[in-house]
Amino acid sequence: MNPIAVSARQISVSVQNNPILRGIDLDLPAARWTSIVGPNGAGKSTLLKCLAGLLRHARVQGQVQLLGQPLAALPARERARQLAWLGQNEATADDLPAYDIAMLGRLPHRAWMAPPSAADHAAVQAALHTTQAWDWRERPLSQLSGGERQRVLLARALAVQAPVTLMDEPLANLDPPHQSDWLRTVRALVGGGATVVSVLHEISIALQADDLLVMAAGQVTHHGACADPATHAALERVFDQRIRVRHIDGMWMALPRV
Repeated sequence: MNPIAVSARQISVSVQNNPILRGIDLDLPAARWTSIVGPNGAGKSTLLKCLAGLLRHARVQGQVQLLGQPLAALPARERARQLAWLGQNEATADDLPAYDIAMLGRLPHRAWMAPPSAADHAAVQAALHTTQAWDWRERPLSQLSGGERQRVLLARALAVQAPVTLMDEPLANLDPPHQSDWLRTVRALVGGGATVVSVLHEISIALQADDLLVMAAGQVTHHGACADPATHAALERVFDQRIRVRHIDGMWMALPRV
């Protein structure tokens, strides 16, 4: 049985006295890909930010552990080495070239004001090649399309080479071929022993994960293997039976119910 990479105990989050998450307990195993799904407003992104320690303007109760250690007790640099983040609509320096954006992922590995090492450059080059963003490495982020920008930000997360990667809507602006590329990248990460947790609206892609965490109204309603019929039933139920899960061409797919 895989050790636990990320765990949460009695996590509750409220913003301006409005409850967003309600008493969540979970254990996410290492070297597996877990996808978080649920209807709009379920609290998916809030949960992911909580697991990353990124909720700044909210009241948070409970405890998150990363690789067996309390997240709140980890020094910022150590946390940044252990956990890579790709968020939605991230603000970043649009005037920086794509290469420099990806290099930001290496900051936790460098001493203050130290220039990038050969290992840093190798990690960034590998990440940009993986996301097929190498060809525009010298172009500022502001000159890239939405999909190109997303691939550069993914490269930044990959360059961290962290044992745990959290991604919130990573497929935003990606066309189907590059969604397939992302899927292969995640599988390669997990195959190499890394842990991936993603929030996805693309339910059929979420079903390609190892495990599915289903949310509704700020709570986890089901957590199980993607191939488990109980998971399929929970998924159909949370979307009011408006989708159905079927096995097509060797993959589980979510289809609209007509």
